[in-house]
Amino acid sequence: MNIPEQYLQALLEISREINSIQDREALLERILNIALQQLAAERGFILLRPEDGGALQPAAVENIDPDKISDISEISSTAVQTVIAKKQPILTYDTAGDEQFEEAPSVMLHKISSIACVPLLLKGELIGVIYIDSQSQAARLNQQSLKFLSAFANQAAIAIENARLMAELRSENDLLKEEFHRIYAFEGIVGHSANMEAVFQMIGKVLNNSATVLITGETGTGKELFARAIHYNGIRHERPFIAVNCAAIPEKLIESELYGYKKGAFTGANADKKGLIEMAHSGTIFLDEIAEIPPGLQVKLLRFLQEKEVLPVGGHTPVKVDVRVIAATNLNLDEEVQAGRFREDLYYRLQVIPVHIPPLRERKSDIPLLGHHFLKKSGEALGKNFDGFSKEALARLSAYQWPGNVRELENVIERAAVLAAGRRIEADDIVIKGLREVKGIEAGMTMEEVQRILLEKTLRACEGNKTRAAETMGVSLSWVHYKVKEWNIDA
Repeated sequence: MNIPEQYLQALLEISREINSIQDREALLERILNIALQQLAAERGFILLRPEDGGALQPAAVENIDPDKISDISEISSTAVQTVIAKKQPILTYDTAGDEQFEEAPSVMLHKISSIACVPLLLKGELIGVIYIDSQSQAARLNQQSLKFLSAFANQAAIAIENARLMAELRSENDLLKEEFHRIYAFEGIVGHSANMEAVFQMIGKVLNNSATVLITGETGTGKELFARAIHYNGIRHERPFIAVNCAAIPEKLIESELYGYKKGAFTGANADKKGLIEMAHSGTIFLDEIAEIPPGLQVKLLRFLQEKEVLPVGGHTPVKVDVRVIAATNLNLDEEVQAGRFREDLYYRLQVIPVHIPPLRERKSDIPLLGHHFLKKSGEALGKNFDGFSKEALARLSAYQWPGNVRELENVIERAAVLAAGRRIEADDIVIKGLREVKGIEAGMTMEEVQRILLEKTLRACEGNKTRAAETMGVSLSWVHYKVKEWNIDA
């Protein structure tokens, strides 16, 4: 195909441009726009075959009223169907004198004088067509321009296929990210039970958006850890993460802490101060214990979620903020709503994406994995290398119901690491529910007897280091020295 020299440079520049566009919709619009500009035509459209096959469908339209899409099908019955059947371009300079358009009312209605239509071919297969037409005699619709349009269509077909493949890759990449997080979890979060895999899968789906998340679960399940995982693995990971324990802030101060205040708003307000929500701008604010928000502030929090703006205490002008909200609670908010302690509209606004963290007793298959994770962590802190747990120790861990969940398990493992005399954690090292589980301690013992047994075991675990033993037991060093001497303990 001999392409006129005037179009060669244009083809080179156009090729560079369209191959740099990865968004399919934007690409199709640009392809059609280029075709119309180069040939000085007024309107046109691109039809593409759906991926599952079937008839060609409109993919881009220029200067044709979407409400009159029937115009396309009428023209398609002539020019487009001919191109589809022959896989060859067609051109007419004078539709009035072309018998194949005599039965096309839209051609007469819109006074179309010239038409060009070329196939979009990929490896010999027709994937669509480009159609353009003009009412003006000034349009550059001739045999030379048809050669250009055909060459351009070949480039366009490749660019369209590249955009499709890129979209597939992005989709597969998103799925792989979800699968990665589902299988390997997040930093600091351990679990492979079916319950936890469902949580990981849900979290993987919310990383690349800013939807509000409500995390529920019992005390000690690690709700803040999951909130941090969502933030630091998501699109806002380079921006601030502000954690707020709503239960820890006095009711009189919580509004000014969250929203900030203006100078002179109250006694002691000597300068303007940003609130925690504004400090989290472009990042994430984590509202832990959200059920503890007082009723009066619940209304303002709802307004913030709806309007994405905050009004500092003593201020008159709202401040726009871009903040992702992750809230958490260990209470049943349905029950709180029914009891009238929590606003129903706020509840629904918060739980756009609900994530429930199951208690440890419902995922006991994770206990050995968590146990080894915490043992390694404790060993590194103590400078000790552990080989793991005995079967009896794991059985004791699995038999317990863990009302304090993962946090309680971590504390028990940390204590076992301190008390263990050897490189392996034995059942006797697992102290659960106070001292009753420690070997040698029985009902009816005096407190002094219990203290002596615990001190002896702790000193053995600390290899006679009285300072470490005192720190481990939470007592003073002088108490340890006194009791060692009093009870004649071999340290």
